[in-house]
Amino acid sequence: MVTGELKSQVDKIWETFWTGGVSNPLTVIEQFTYLLFLRRLDETQNLEEKKANMIGGQVKAPLYQPQHQLFRWHSFKDRDPQSMFALFTQPQPEADNLTVFEHMKQVGNQAGVFAQYMKGATFMIPTPKLLDQVVQMIDKIQMDDRDTKGDLYEYLLSKIASAGTNGQFRTPRHIIKMMVEMMQPNREDTICDPACGTAGFLVASGEYIYEHHPDWLHDQTFRDHFNSGMFTGIEFDSTMLRIAAMNLQLHAVDKPNLIGLDALGESNASSREQFSLILANPPFKGSLDYDGVESSLLKTVKTKKTELLFIALILRMLKVGGRSAVIIPDGVLFGSSNAHKQLRQTLVEKQRLEAIISMPSGVFKPYAGVSTAVVIFTKTNNGGTDNVWFYDMQADGYSLDDKRSPIKNDDIPDIIQRFKNRDKEADRKRTEQSFMVPFDEIKKNDWDLSINRYKEVVYEQMEYDSPAKIIAEIEQLDKERSQALQMLKELLG
Repeated sequence: MVTGELKSQVDKIWETFWTGGVSNPLTVIEQFTYLLFLRRLDETQNLEEKKANMIGGQVKAPLYQPQHQLFRWHSFKDRDPQSMFALFTQPQPEADNLTVFEHMKQVGNQAGVFAQYMKGATFMIPTPKLLDQVVQMIDKIQMDDRDTKGDLYEYLLSKIASAGTNGQFRTPRHIIKMMVEMMQPNREDTICDPACGTAGFLVASGEYIYEHHPDWLHDQTFRDHFNSGMFTGIEFDSTMLRIAAMNLQLHAVDKPNLIGLDALGESNASSREQFSLILANPPFKGSLDYDGVESSLLKTVKTKKTELLFIALILRMLKVGGRSAVIIPDGVLFGSSNAHKQLRQTLVEKQRLEAIISMPSGVFKPYAGVSTAVVIFTKTNNGGTDNVWFYDMQADGYSLDDKRSPIKNDDIPDIIQRFKNRDKEADRKRTEQSFMVPFDEIKKNDWDLSINRYKEVVYEQMEYDSPAKIIAEIEQLDKERSQALQMLKELLG
């Protein structure tokens, strides 16, 4: 949980960046991340040096060679602003003609997964004063444990206040957590997000394990799986990849598999039946050219719509028996095109569609006002859909305007509880917030999955007076008005 002190520290750093001339939120986060990484590198080597001193040995594969000691956080943070800025911007002859930034980009695999995605990273802090201010403030942040590091970065990411391109925007953390809680990651899972952005779903899955199954981490085999093979993220944006890598590392996932490519393109064609759990909020704004889409996806659903193609991709990437929770725009549930119907039929008839959670349109404000739903299904390739569970979410704990202020009404705990106990949902009426719809009824309705197709709304019967009575009341009012006017005239003489 973000403490008041931590929040205040991050807010001050954020404000300092903005007043110092760095106003793009992603640029602020990226530059903040680089400095956090530099501090982390120094702390990592400090720890290795202490270990070596205790046993009287040498540091194996040091992050900083003797000539690079001036690039360490504890070394440059106490320099005057001009001298510090020069280390970042001017090659240092005594240090292999590198800068702090260039050295950071070359530290290699021993520095963790973040270092692997530094190609293309650019130092964009414009002045010595701003660099010094930010370094001093970051140095004062206590980052001694996993929770603090994770909370710090989560709060930092929450400050992204504008939508990205191609339909990208940050999924609200409470929605991510809801989906993870519903899917309940297990110790054998291989978890993927094919449009991972800042890795919110992967981080939340790791946090779920820390919270609900800390004993699993006592087992070395599981720890190895957790740190290296359990989490995979795919993202074509290199900036997002770096942010995702740092986010995962600060949440104690040391070596996640992060892949920098277009998930829908030919470069991802080999990704088949690899994962047991896929959580995603893929981009669903716009369309692609057919020649930019991997051919097997078009065989599943002939369309240019990204939201449909991503579901086809998820089906391809899941192992048989694998499950998925994915956010989609409402149009996928009732769209009348052949591609829409084909995809819905595939989910219901060939796989096991388990649940549709309809969310209000304000969930993604201020980024977007589109209505969305969470679709949950299991890949079987052999059907298995008996009944589909529908839930009509009315509130998510925040106001549905652009401010998204906390409110008391929150359906999320109820959603999680009811989903986990769907065996008790069969007798619910269609007028309730959740209910079951059988396979045959969905098929009869041309595979329509919109909740409004099946939900029954009870309207309160209103009784009105007869027209004659209403006319009589109007006439009486007119009479009284005329009398009042006459009295007024008499008073005025």
